[in-house]
Amino acid sequence: MTEQDRVTVNDPRGPVNNGEGHQYVFYGVGADWMIRKGVESLRIAREDRVRLADRFVPPVGYRVAADRLEKPGSVVLLEAPPGSGRRAAAIMLLHGFGEDGGADEEGVRFEELPATDKDENPLAPREGDRFLLDLSGIADEETYAKAQRRLAVRRSQVQEAGAHMVVVLPSGMEHAHAPDLEPHMVTLGRPRGVAVVTRYLRMDRMAFRPADLGSADLQRLCDRSPMRELARLAGLVRAARDSGRFGADFAAWLDQAMHAVTDRAGEVGRQVAAVRTAPERALLLATAVFEEARADTVYEAWHGLMRTVRHEEEATTELARTDFGERLAALGIERDPDGRLRFGRLAYADAVRTYFWANFPGVRDDLRDWIGRAAGLRGLTTDDRVNVVVRFGERSLAVGRPDHLFELVVRWADRATGASCDPRAVAALELGLSHERFGGWFRKRMYECARSGPLSDGLARVLTTACLQSLGTTHPDQAIVRLHYLAVRKGEAAREAREALLDLAGRERRLYRLLIDRVRDRARREPHGVEPHLRLLAELLKSERAPDPPPWPDLILGWETVFSQPPTELWNPLVSSWLNAVAGDSPREMALRGIVGATHGRTAALHRLYTIACDWAGPARHPPRAAVAALFWQHIDHMQYARTESTKRAGAGPRTTEEAR
Repeated sequence: MTEQDRVTVNDPRGPVNNGEGHQYVFYGVGADWMIRKGVESLRIAREDRVRLADRFVPPVGYRVAADRLEKPGSVVLLEAPPGSGRRAAAIMLLHGFGEDGGADEEGVRFEELPATDKDENPLAPREGDRFLLDLSGIADEETYAKAQRRLAVRRSQVQEAGAHMVVVLPSGMEHAHAPDLEPHMVTLGRPRGVAVVTRYLRMDRMAFRPADLGSADLQRLCDRSPMRELARLAGLVRAARDSGRFGADFAAWLDQAMHAVTDRAGEVGRQVAAVRTAPERALLLATAVFEEARADTVYEAWHGLMRTVRHEEEATTELARTDFGERLAALGIERDPDGRLRFGRLAYADAVRTYFWANFPGVRDDLRDWIGRAAGLRGLTTDDRVNVVVRFGERSLAVGRPDHLFELVVRWADRATGASCDPRAVAALELGLSHERFGGWFRKRMYECARSGPLSDGLARVLTTACLQSLGTTHPDQAIVRLHYLAVRKGEAAREAREALLDLAGRERRLYRLLIDRVRDRARREPHGVEPHLRLLAELLKSERAPDPPPWPDLILGWETVFSQPPTELWNPLVSSWLNAVAGDSPREMALRGIVGATHGRTAALHRLYTIACDWAGPARHPPRAAVAALFWQHIDHMQYARTESTKRAGAGPRTTEEAR
């Protein structure tokens, strides 16, 4: 970039929160809450990829990797130092395929594969599918060796199918690379830090000149900081501008942002060292967690924290103690005209939270219990509650305690009443699922909960919501698995899970076929618990659930499973749905032949189909229905004749369960 005295502001596409198709908003928490709260989502849905593409600066070596990836069946392994934006580069490499600069073709998968946990469904790639495998979190040779063995299998599958895969390799494990990986490796450099900051600022419609980014301090920051920190710096510039509290020009906003990323940790350390009493430290932390909440609510949370850490109240009456306002002022905490509390310095609350979680490990269990209660205070709005959950969750994940966050998910969900779904639990679970390091951990816990024993309706609803809103976007195959386990339980929450499962499967032909195969398999493997699976399968196979055009071979296999065993009460709505479809759409006439063929000519089954068609046509013999019924009966007659002739030649065969009754 050359120096010039003019302002250049591109016309950006802002954060896109909703794409094509249905939008689901559950109990006050929409799917866009993470973007609204400033949490960096790691989803690779198209909307998020488009937003990332607007802000992406290609690193050194990117073009080489892109050229290698163009060939169908190609696998590219990226080597790059931590903090260089290697994951973003991998996502952008895969995003570059398709028409119009990354538009997804219908039915093409863009999916992240689990790095270490076991796959619950076979990969089954198809031509054009795109897969991300992020191994950057692996830190030991044994785990990496197992990952490489699984990578070899996946690589072969991708190559045979003509799909594309990008793998982010772990740093510092070069000595453990298998020799056969070498031909597929590409080394990426680090993007120019100032270019990254410039890009982010422009996409936030920030008016500035290149000379405004020329300070030596900023240059050092850009040369040394991870890409995520540079993105955070740009976000803090925007926050300083939007707050209206830090001047009216770019230089002032940038100065505040620079202080926030370079000086805040030291400032907080000095303040905590100077504040020695438990009440003052507790107030500092309570305000940092509940910043922007009303003063009375923060006061209540503060006292709740002191009770949780077992601090004894002063014996004197409150009127004899230092008043609340004086305590706030002494700690640098401001009360705005609306009565909400905040720190006077930009991003100071975040630095306070970081300090306490890092330097007081012995009270982390207490902080979990405190948040479990305080996030439900009556004075909090839904946005306040989600803010608290995000702040707690970020710190717990940063110190390697995902269990603390999940424990609160379960606690809040179990206490939900009626048909409500606790927004705190949903927000916490989606935050965990979006985390680069612990996303797989949360997916595994969801799997264990979904397939375990008793489950509260509240937790089942939270798991369902997270599957549909979050996991269904990033890992749809895994969402299908978890929803299936939830859907075959009993109760109203299970019914809601069934609707969510059927809706998710209906979004894509591949998922629809995957679910048919999965439910058929469970219906065969679980003889003592087959009925819930058959009921789900019968609903899935109805005409209104099938994609257009219908996947006939898969439907016929599904019909065979339903018709092979009781309860036969499932047949009527299933068959009637297809008779209705044929009456309104002659191209679906193939369904009649398929349904009859799925009985394999069993006499009792054919008689039942005949009776269903008679009831459906009705006594009035409405002409369109009569014509469809007559054609259906004709197929039945042909099957009966073929069955009779076959029996004469081969002798009577074994009877089915239904015929033996």
